[in-house]
Amino acid sequence: MTAVDPITATTPPRASRRTVWFTRINKADPWFSVLGLGWITPMIKAAAGDDPRGQMKEVWRLLGVPLLSIVIFLTLWSALAPRVVTSLGAIPGPVAVWQEARGLHEDASQKWDKQARFQERLDLRNQKLVEAGRAAEVKDIAYTGSPTYYGQIWTSIQTVFFGFLIASAIAIPLGIAAGLSPTANAALNPLIQIFKPVSPLAWLPIVTMVVSAVYATNDGLFSKSFLVSAITVTLCSLWPTLINTALGVASIDRDLVSVSRVLKMGTYAKITKLVLPSALPLIFTGLRLSLGVGWMVLIAAEMLAQNPGLGKFVWDEFQNGSSQSLARIIVAVLTIGIIGFLLDRVMFALQSFFTFSAQR
Repeated sequence: MTAVDPITATTPPRASRRTVWFTRINKADPWFSVLGLGWITPMIKAAAGDDPRGQMKEVWRLLGVPLLSIVIFLTLWSALAPRVVTSLGAIPGPVAVWQEARGLHEDASQKWDKQARFQERLDLRNQKLVEAGRAAEVKDIAYTGSPTYYGQIWTSIQTVFFGFLIASAIAIPLGIAAGLSPTANAALNPLIQIFKPVSPLAWLPIVTMVVSAVYATNDGLFSKSFLVSAITVTLCSLWPTLINTALGVASIDRDLVSVSRVLKMGTYAKITKLVLPSALPLIFTGLRLSLGVGWMVLIAAEMLAQNPGLGKFVWDEFQNGSSQSLARIIVAVLTIGIIGFLLDRVMFALQSFFTFSAQR
């Protein structure tokens, strides 16, 4: 009997380990892409010796080219901005905008400290009243200082998600109904074609008047300004989801529909086990489009109605007309763009999660 070397018997061949390694890399690649880090996969493969030249070309395409385009943009911005002189002065370059962004951060820190001191004084006052036996005089006084830049960002994000969730809750069921029923589609199609092109600037006065008439209290869960902005977002952002959901449902393989009839599936089972899984890619495409539309609509609504958020910040700086206003407006524009990109990444990550979960 030939002796078996315990080391060689338990250690997989080099080629086998290499195959396992590349299999793991390929499985991780979709998640890198979701996070915007798709260049990591070819870099790892190049380090592992898998066609280094070809993999580095892929790294250049995924990482080098975007970085180069950003550098070119910043260079052109720096060179051309001082040549454009407005009523507020010359267009600030990247350095001035970065300095103003730091200034907004420092201003936010100072406002946070001021709010913290106010809360400490209020807590101390209430504590003294309780110790003196005057608990009935204890008050919870809201801080009325001006909002920070980060606070306005958070207000806009909350508003857009609230309006987006309402739009999704309306659009997805209606889209499923339109996709399954020709009668429902015939009923909804004229309304979609009429209201889909309406600008948020046209909806805003109507929404403002309706909310003011219906939501008369000032002590409700939501402020009027919040509801006005959120409902405007809802009215303008539900159409992409509705249309794509209807299209996805209507595109289901007819053979699957026939099988559901043979199995005598109920409406709920048909929708949850057949319709939604098949239409999910197009539904998520509609959701991504709706969230992007909602974010653009929100900024316009905040500017026009002077509701709290980034849109109001931009308008206030424009009206302020100080030497710092133009740089602050550009900071806000870049913030709006970056947040819009991140919102799309969030939706893409959710779409990828549901897609990849079937593969895992």
